[in-house]
Amino acid sequence: MSSELIFIVEESPEGGFEARALGQSIFTQAENENELKENIREAVLCHFDKSPPSVIRLHYVKDEMISL
Repeated sequence: MSSELIFIVEESPEGGFEARALGQSIFTQAENENELKENIREAVLCHFDKSPPSVIRLHYVKDEMISL
C-alpha cells in the first residue's frame, strides 16, 4: 500500500462537499470542510483497518463557468 492517498474534493450540488479517493472505493460527504476532514479520516481508517496511509492529500476541484 502506498503511504499517500489522494482525495478529489468537490462542492456538492445539494450543498456541502463530496470527496472520493483515487484508486480506492472510498467516498464521503459533509456539510462543511471540518466535518469532511473528520469523515475522510474515519472512512480511511475503516477501509484500511491495517496499515492506513501515512498521508491523506485533499485536491479541491472548483467547477466555475464564465461567459464570453
